[in-house]
Amino acid sequence: MAQGVALELARGGDRVAFTYRAGGTRPDATLELVRPHDPDAFAVAADFEDSQAAQDVVDAVTAARGPIDVLVHAVGPIVVKRFARSTFADYRAMVDGNLSSAVALAFAVLPGMRARRFGRIVLFGMNGSSVTQPARGMSLYAAAKAAVVSFARTLALEEAGAGITVNVVEPGDIRNKTADRAAARATAGKNPTGHAGSWEDVASAVRFAVADENGFLNGMVLGVNGGSTAPYE
Repeated sequence: MAQGVALELARGGDRVAFTYRAGGTRPDATLELVRPHDPDAFAVAADFEDSQAAQDVVDAVTAARGPIDVLVHAVGPIVVKRFARSTFADYRAMVDGNLSSAVALAFAVLPGMRARRFGRIVLFGMNGSSVTQPARGMSLYAAAKAAVVSFARTLALEEAGAGITVNVVEPGDIRNKTADRAAARATAGKNPTGHAGSWEDVASAVRFAVADENGFLNGMVLGVNGGSTAPYE
C-alpha cells in the first residue's frame, strides 16, 4: 500500500521521497512507477529501530528536495500470534516498529512545519484501532496501533494552531495490497460492500487527508474498510 500512496501523491504533483529497509524489498519497482510523474523522486534506506534514523532521513530528504510539508508514516511490522506464544522481543518489535518510528519522525519533521506554519501528517492504524477493537492473535500489534492513533489525535490538538493537521487512516479488508480498485471489486470481501478494498482506496484517503484545502479536517480517523467494524489487517 505504501507504494500506491507514493504513486498517488506523485500523480497529484507532490515531490516524493520514501524510505525502505536495507536488506528488504528494493525500491526500484516503486521508483519505476513514480518517476514518470516525479522524475526526481528518490528512496532512502532507513532502519527505524535506530532512534537517529528519522532525523537522518528528514535531513537527507530536505537537502535533496526541500522542506517536508507532508509526512505519511506507513512504517511498521506485524506479528500475528497469540500472546501465550509471544515474546518480549515481539513486543519491542511492535512498539518500536509502529509507534516509536512515528514518534521519531514527528520529532524530526514538526520543527520545520511549525516554522512554515503548514504541515500534513498521516499515520496508519489497524481497522478498529481508534476504539481499541480486540483481535485474537494481535494483542501486541493492536496495542501498538491503538497507541499510534492516540498519539496522532493528541498531536492534532497540539499542533493545529501552527497550521498542521494530523490524521489517521485505518485500512480494513484489503485482501491483496497490490490489487487495483477494479481487481478488488471482483474479489469477495467480508464487509458490507461485499467486495475487498484496494491500495487505490487507501491512497485516495491519504490524498484527501493531505490536500492543501483540507486544513480544517484534523484529528480524523478514516476507516477504509467498506463499512466493516471488525479488526482486519
